[in-house]
Amino acid sequence: MVDIFDEVDEDLRAERAANLLKRYAWLIIALVLAVIGAAVGWQFWIRWQNAQDLAAAQRYVTAQTAADAATEQPGASTSPARTAALAALDQQAASAPEGYRTLGRLRAAGLKADTRDLPGAIALWDQVAGDSAADPLLRDLASLMAVQHQLDHGDPTQLEARLKPLTAPGNPWSALAREQLALLDLRQGKLSEAKTALRALSVDVIAPNGVRQRAGALLTGLGEAPGE
Repeated sequence: MVDIFDEVDEDLRAERAANLLKRYAWLIIALVLAVIGAAVGWQFWIRWQNAQDLAAAQRYVTAQTAADAATEQPGASTSPARTAALAALDQQAASAPEGYRTLGRLRAAGLKADTRDLPGAIALWDQVAGDSAADPLLRDLASLMAVQHQLDHGDPTQLEARLKPLTAPGNPWSALAREQLALLDLRQGKLSEAKTALRALSVDVIAPNGVRQRAGALLTGLGEAPGE
């Protein structure tokens, strides 16, 4: 009797399953097709994104090469080569993905600074420094470059406010920012503060060699031996 009841129960379950399958077959098929479509779409998107990144990289290399060639050419700052290089970098900054857009702005700023278009260069550095989507390392570099090119004429309070966050331990630009702060102190006649900062830099084994050497040379010029 138990076996008979089990067989009947299995038949009923099989019948219910068959009815459910008939009733919802269209939904199951739709779900399967949706999953397949999403997977195919994702693969197409990945390939498209890779193609876009490759094209952006090629455009950046072309613009960078043109900028390097223009920098090496003697002559007026408004030469056709420089103008073309800036146009290529501006286009790169306007249309490229975020990483290459930031690099394009930084290189264009450097080229503008080389051609003595300091306001244009500072405007681009400030754009990068204020771009929350840009890499923090490049944002800090842009801020440092903007300050460096205003060190002899910019507002000391504003320049100091931009430099101090860069001096935090672990920041890759810390030594350079401390050097700029020391130069800013010298500009303002704060000789004691400048010497203190320069002494620390001259013996800082973590600071780049160039920074240590410049700090030592400045101390010597101020009548003090490095490390005293």
